[in-house]
Amino acid sequence: MDELQELKHRMEQERPTPWEDLPDIALYMDQLISYMPRQLIHFDEGSTLTSAMVNNYIKDGLVPRAEGKRYGPAHLGYLTAVVALKQVLSVRDIGALMGAGRALEKSTPEQYGYFCRALDRALTDTAQSIDPEAGESDLARMALDLAVRSYANQLACQRILSILQPMEGKRKKE
Repeated sequence: MDELQELKHRMEQERPTPWEDLPDIALYMDQLISYMPRQLIHFDEGSTLTSAMVNNYIKDGLVPRAEGKRYGPAHLGYLTAVVALKQVLSVRDIGALMGAGRALEKSTPEQYGYFCRALDRALTDTAQSIDPEAGESDLARMALDLAVRSYANQLACQRILSILQPMEGKRKKE
């Protein structure tokens, strides 16, 4: 099936821009919004990010404030992670996860690199479970297998985040 072959290929090949290749000039909001769809795989034509969303992520502390209405590589890195994680986590959970990353005192490029490597592993693993030769009767089984794996991953992620959040509170008090 051509659609499955395209899905598998995109999941094997498309990745966010590496840190060292992110634009090194600051972008204005409209440039940021037009750049971001290149960062993650999407199949619809709808906008993946709006200026209101960016402003909300900044207010929620997920993304650093703009430097004089201009956004640099750090903003692109954080937004790439937030847009991807927003598909499966609440803003509160994303904040806890990012807070834990900051507590490790890793630089933004190091955190972004880890995110990109984790995304690469996840996309590669999922791509391997897609059989482009599958018949129509196999699609429901393949979708169910992916959905059940998503459920299991979500369950484990939520539990780990609930363990992590009290630790975050202790760190802030110290």
